[in-house]
Amino acid sequence: MQVTLRELKQTFGLQQTLDPTFFAEWSETHEALSEAEQQLLDRVKTNFVELMEDPPMLENSVKMVVLAPLLDLAGFYHKPFRIETETSVDVELEDEGRVIRGRIDVLVLKNRLWLLVIESKRSDFAVTRAIPQALADMLGKPEIAQPTFGMITNGNEFLFLKATRQPKAEYANSRLFSLVNPNNELWVVLQVLRRLGEEAIAPELNDGEFCKN
Repeated sequence: MQVTLRELKQTFGLQQTLDPTFFAEWSETHEALSEAEQQLLDRVKTNFVELMEDPPMLENSVKMVVLAPLLDLAGFYHKPFRIETETSVDVELEDEGRVIRGRIDVLVLKNRLWLLVIESKRSDFAVTRAIPQALADMLGKPEIAQPTFGMITNGNEFLFLKATRQPKAEYANSRLFSLVNPNNELWVVLQVLRRLGEEAIAPELNDGEFCKN
């Protein structure tokens, strides 16, 4: 059963906020990438574009071609991060009378950073369809008092989310990044991922737990 935004409003009292200061992490000035990082991300985009010329993409192409290099460059394969693969969630899309089924694989990094990867034979399976599921996962652990962050991607599009439960249940999203845009927006996606990674481990750094790992 798919989660809806209406159900999240009823369960958590969740509301979308338009306050630009609520989720400033994605739009603020970020640390510049090195030339080597820029070149690598340019190759990632080129590889993805070439795969798009001969659809349909294989189920795991998104993770192999796009997500794996991003996670590596963001430093998410190293402590204090720990990647855990959650249970997949089925999603459906109506297209000219046909039902197209996709799947969302959820990766959890340090509990406060969630990456949702949409896998489908349709590369245009919109990331916006995964917003309710992403928010449900981000809000599903009441013991986490700090804000949680998420990224949804289908390999072509990237959307970032921030959600809180205290003092009230709110969420906001970034603008939609896409590889079809003229510039390579993977540069900014990586910068935002690193920024959110810093936010995800900030409470541990304050508590001195980072030194224990």
